[in-house]
Amino acid sequence: MNLTLKVWRQKNSSDKGGFVNYNIADISEDMSFLEMLDVLNEELSEKGEDPVHFDHDCREGICGMCSLHINGKPHGPQQTTTCQLHMRSFKDGDTITIEPWRAAAFPVVKDLVVDRGAFDRIIQAGGYVSVNTGGVPDANEIPIPKKIADEAFDAATCIGCGACVAACKNASAMLFTSAKISQLAMLPQGKVERKERAEKMIAQMDEEGFGACTNTGACSIECPKGISLTNIARMNREYFSAIVSSENV
Repeated sequence: MNLTLKVWRQKNSSDKGGFVNYNIADISEDMSFLEMLDVLNEELSEKGEDPVHFDHDCREGICGMCSLHINGKPHGPQQTTTCQLHMRSFKDGDTITIEPWRAAAFPVVKDLVVDRGAFDRIIQAGGYVSVNTGGVPDANEIPIPKKIADEAFDAATCIGCGACVAACKNASAMLFTSAKISQLAMLPQGKVERKERAEKMIAQMDEEGFGACTNTGACSIECPKGISLTNIARMNREYFSAIVSSENV
């Protein structure tokens, strides 16, 4: 198929940036979206032009590195990661608009690459277990109801891609942060630090400049892993419980 690509090009975080149109031909519908961009970059390199910079790593929908806004939707028309999106989702003659994530907390590094270090700093604020919980055999000694285990596992499937932020009109990171808080708060090993964890991670989220939750649910709808909004409700309960406990001390 033959396509017109409308790609955001930006030299660095201080550059104004803008869209550049590229025509690309003979694209197979079996190619992944990133493979199509590889073809474009090969053509640009052959012409001596600067290739389009974009994030990618595993290309298996696991690592969360790929992060493209495609035709106005995070990761494109399918509820999957960009690397798992295939060109059969488009038609011959289509114009495809490709942008980076748009959020003040995700500054553009170059072209389609953004700095998602804000997510790392939220995790560093408390997204871990630091107390001694014993060895692996000890964990098997603690019975956990299947419903709780399933919900914790579902929260843990968050890959930190940032689609939730890109989908939100306020660029909120509530879904990401709540998933990281929930996956630990529901399990025995994470309960010891649950209150401190909620306070610190939410404080760091606010410090990074993410917006407030809009309650529209766009984040969950666009999430390639289907992280549930119930995690946000759980995070709010964890936070308010921590605040009340602190006030009563």
